[in-house]
Amino acid sequence: MKSHSDLPLPAPTGRVFSLPATALVAALLLAGCGGSSDDAPAATADAPAAGTPAPSPAASPRAVAIQFAARAGAAPVACGSPIAALGTGGTAAELHDLRFYVSGVSLLTAQDAEVPVTLTPDDWQNDQVSLIDLEDGSGACAEAGTAATNASVRGTVPPGNYTGVKFTVGVPQALNHSDYAVATKPMDVQALAWSWQAGRKFLQIEVNPAGGLARPAPAAPSTTFYVHLGSTGCTGNPVTGETVNCSRPNRMDFHAHAFDPASQQIVVDLAGLFATSNLTTDGGSAPGCMSGATDPECGPIFQALQIGLENGLAIDQGHAQTLFKVESK
Repeated sequence: MKSHSDLPLPAPTGRVFSLPATALVAALLLAGCGGSSDDAPAATADAPAAGTPAPSPAASPRAVAIQFAARAGAAPVACGSPIAALGTGGTAAELHDLRFYVSGVSLLTAQDAEVPVTLTPDDWQNDQVSLIDLEDGSGACAEAGTAATNASVRGTVPPGNYTGVKFTVGVPQALNHSDYAVATKPMDVQALAWSWQAGRKFLQIEVNPAGGLARPAPAAPSTTFYVHLGSTGCTGNPVTGETVNCSRPNRMDFHAHAFDPASQQIVVDLAGLFATSNLTTDGGSAPGCMSGATDPECGPIFQALQIGLENGLAIDQGHAQTLFKVESK
């Protein structure tokens, strides 16, 4: 009798061929193991095949701090310290206030692409706005100032190479018109609240010139030259839920193509702001400039800020403004 190993096997074509016993056993063992070994498991949708590199984790955001400082030319400016000379008359003065809101902060790539800075919320900034406060409530700043200060914008950006910075001095329209008394920080500062449609003073820079500011009769002289920047020509009452629209938004842009936050800072230069202003004589309207389109003192101030006096729009992204400049820390 023939053994099983010598029996003929049928082929699909009807022909008959013989398979050696050793080959048959190997084939049966391979089929029982699914055609693979324990050392090389088959790839599945949930497990990558052996040898496939694991995906790398996403790169962590990079912390960034944009520092601000106050100067008059090369001289530091601080509450309680005299400023030697400002304006067309080289007038001695003293700081009375220096605060402003910053929004839309971005770092710039070499191709001038804007990469937004994600602000880190705290008492000085929410996710859209940061309050820079360079007065400390001493000297002449005691009238409306506070001891607490904040000299930087803090946040994160994606990893990358950045060569510049861009921001807006102002509060976005959606946040601007609200009651400061119930607003969250940093929108709750009474000194920066503007009664016009419950808006904000985007920028409040005030100096006390020596001898005061003469004004046309019957107005009394003023001890302070005010620079208050905020939206004007506004309609709509936010208290009753109406949408507020302002014909002159008066937000200032700043755009620097060369800036390194690690080694440089943004200087608020009062000499540049007041270079073409007379701080001792006021031509009418508010003492100084409170964003009035017909105020004689607002022409030179708005030129320094690079804002159109008639339409309230930023000019050329603020490239020719003279309030801010980049300097080494």
